[in-house]
Amino acid sequence: MFVASSRATPRASECTDKNASPRASLFAGKTDYYARQRLITQDKNKYNSPKYRFVVRFTNRDVICQVVYATLAGDVCIASAYSHELPKYGMKAGLKNYAATYATGLLCARRLLTKYGLADAYEGKTDDLGEDYHVEQEEGEARPFKCFLDTGLVRTSTGARVFAALKGAVDGGLDIPHNEKRFAGYDLQDKSHDPDTLERYIKGGVVAEYAEEMQEEEPEKYEQHFSKYLEEDFDPTELEDAMEDVLDAIRDDPVFVKKERVKPADAGRKFKLPKLTYEEKKANLKVKLEALRAAA
Repeated sequence: MFVASSRATPRASECTDKNASPRASLFAGKTDYYARQRLITQDKNKYNSPKYRFVVRFTNRDVICQVVYATLAGDVCIASAYSHELPKYGMKAGLKNYAATYATGLLCARRLLTKYGLADAYEGKTDDLGEDYHVEQEEGEARPFKCFLDTGLVRTSTGARVFAALKGAVDGGLDIPHNEKRFAGYDLQDKSHDPDTLERYIKGGVVAEYAEEMQEEEPEKYEQHFSKYLEEDFDPTELEDAMEDVLDAIRDDPVFVKKERVKPADAGRKFKLPKLTYEEKKANLKVKLEALRAAA
């Protein structure tokens, strides 16, 4: 399994604050060049072909999935998906949980394969989502699109959301080297993986059970905790059923449509006076001079 993690602890001399620990400087927006070098360095026998990375990043309100490759001028993004696009497909709230991260990875994968005409050849996995899946080349078809996971500075512990995005991309048809040991449902003691547990996480069953339990025992806390769901009239207790429709909608129409912004006809001219010609300016000046002479 090749998972590029940016968890390498920097040297103490690299810390900007003398009192800050080396671990604290990991989250200062720095790049782990040790991991980046291995992610972008291509084999010499690949004849300068791009080495693609499946980049997963988290913000305070969003999940970002991108497929990029490195050039001397900088990284080039060829496909991207954001969790704030999920309301279009029916998921109106909870845009940062495990299920939303999986859906964002799936959307990015289907969008990329549709762009390059590989969507029909590599449909990915549509049922038994908890089972591990590896894309295999179809006979007579182009090779599957291969890329490597770029986790950035996030912790790559078992059950982390970054691997939910990976699972979504793999189920969407991308060829990403991985191992089931990092997915939710893997037991570190028994060294075994429970597919049913992973599927519950993917479809939001864990959130639905938690919401149902809280609704019965603490109604006030339920209304406060799931306020965003209730504002959007999106029942969290039925999230598992809703996620099936969301995943189907993503597969049906993954293409991003850019909204056309139409400018009003008078945009930018509201406070601007029309330009005067030379004759008009000369006439206005003549009127002002006559007014001054009359006043004197």
